[in-house]
Amino acid sequence: MTYSKPGGDFSGHTPCVATRMAKAAFVEPMLLLRSSSLPDGDDWIREIKLDGYRAIAFKSAGKIHLRSRNDNDMAVRYPIIAKALAKLPDNTVVDGELVALDEEDRPSFNLLQNYGNSSGPLLFFLFDLLVLSGRDMKAETLEIRRGLLEKKVMPKLADPIRLSPALDGSMNELIASVKENGLEGLVAKRKDSVYQPGLRTGVWLKMRVNRGQEFVIGGYTPSAKNFDAMVIGFYEGRKLLYSARVRNGFTPVTREKLFKVLKPYETEKCPFANLPELKSGRWGAGLTAVKMKDCRWLEPSLVAQFEFLEWSGNHLRHPHFVAMREDKNPRKVVKEA
Repeated sequence: MTYSKPGGDFSGHTPCVATRMAKAAFVEPMLLLRSSSLPDGDDWIREIKLDGYRAIAFKSAGKIHLRSRNDNDMAVRYPIIAKALAKLPDNTVVDGELVALDEEDRPSFNLLQNYGNSSGPLLFFLFDLLVLSGRDMKAETLEIRRGLLEKKVMPKLADPIRLSPALDGSMNELIASVKENGLEGLVAKRKDSVYQPGLRTGVWLKMRVNRGQEFVIGGYTPSAKNFDAMVIGFYEGRKLLYSARVRNGFTPVTREKLFKVLKPYETEKCPFANLPELKSGRWGAGLTAVKMKDCRWLEPSLVAQFEFLEWSGNHLRHPHFVAMREDKNPRKVVKEA
């Protein structure tokens, strides 16, 4: 599976004449709805689900801004991307994903989070155009917005800015390719969808192919030097529910660094609403009152990415740590389908 470079022509529709004017500024990103399957029709655009940081970039009065989904400045942290956006048309806003690639050219969130300490390439994949040279494009269809992004914006840019490729092939073929390449999943967006900031309407869908999601860190079990396992869970309504103790995915160096992150959040109160559990369970994931005596509790403010084999009820089988997630609201971490 390849990642496209800038370029391309637009031969689809033309934008409506009455497009209103708008100033380039931060726009809250439109959200994707989780789904266990994706549509296979011609009225959908399919893309790779990239494992990175969602980012809104815009140029106003000649100055480039790069903002996270929570409107935090990312230009200082990733100056190479901000510099590469210098030729973005003035008064223009684009939506995309910041991605770091590993040695096998696969997106690695861990490398992205530790960018500066690694040598992997950093890329910014663009997939939507919200404002073009002062014209508000959000009410146009995705097909029109993407066509203008290809024709009017991408030819002015070069690596490390790329276009998120639209994928051809049946859904079965795409899923097989994602599995073969060890990628996270797929995205499907209706071609006629307008851009709805901050909303999750279902006209944009995402599906994980390889199992994994974010979890809230609610505690840890100590070791002689730092910690032995993270205690993690997800929200169901207002309740934080325990899912697993995770020992895998850490190196001695990452354990030392992560322990410094965990310590300031220590608290006396257990944050999990479903503890203690009565039994250890078939896979030993259950956290009983006896086992809880070994735990140190944390305020539920930290989020991390984990991968796992499968769900067993609300417990995880064979989970392992991937990376911390600074861009996720703990209260929005729920059990994914």
